[in-house]
Amino acid sequence: MIGIIAAMDVEMNSLRSYMENTETEVISGIRFVRGSLEGKDVVTAVCGIGKVFAALCAQTMILHYQPQCIINTGVAGTLTDALTIGSIAVSSAVVQHDMDTSALGDPVGLISGINKVELPADRLLSGQLSACAKVMGVKTATGVIASGDQFVASQERKAFIVEHFKAIACEMEGAAIGQVCHVNKVPFCVLRAISDSADGSSHMDYPTFVKMAAEQSVNLLRRFMRC
Repeated sequence: MIGIIAAMDVEMNSLRSYMENTETEVISGIRFVRGSLEGKDVVTAVCGIGKVFAALCAQTMILHYQPQCIINTGVAGTLTDALTIGSIAVSSAVVQHDMDTSALGDPVGLISGINKVELPADRLLSGQLSACAKVMGVKTATGVIASGDQFVASQERKAFIVEHFKAIACEMEGAAIGQVCHVNKVPFCVLRAISDSADGSSHMDYPTFVKMAAEQSVNLLRRFMRC
């Protein structure tokens, strides 16, 4: 079984419309929908926005459904000129850009207890998702994806994340899901379609970008499931 987590309904509703033989269960306020997608057994969930909701959802999914791997899908802001709106970012690793105990002498982003800054994504998953994007003709890049409990909308914060983490995209859930998967030894990958420039300079309204980018992620996931 493959677990798929998104933060918002707009990132999940289209994907669920392609699922068959679905069963729904609500646990800890989260609606889990299990069924078949392109012939593969999947369980999907919309976790809500932010790292706490994301971690709660991932841990519940792992304990209740025992997925073989988890993919976090949705949208993100780009941190590189190599990714424009509609492009796909695939994680090689995830970081929490708002984790900061540097006043104690730690590196910025160090996750206490695990003592890591970067949590590596599963190489096989990352490679397969990236390959599917290339086959579809979608511009893609693989690299570090940064998460934090803030919507990055300034050039200053964008520069900070790039400087400290060399990240290619930023969002609000992937690294929390990655941490839960790391602790539970469940392979994971973050797949994000670019919906904004992460510096407030987008010229189209954000809801339009989100819907367009989310559909790009859905198409890629469906292609991945058929491989």
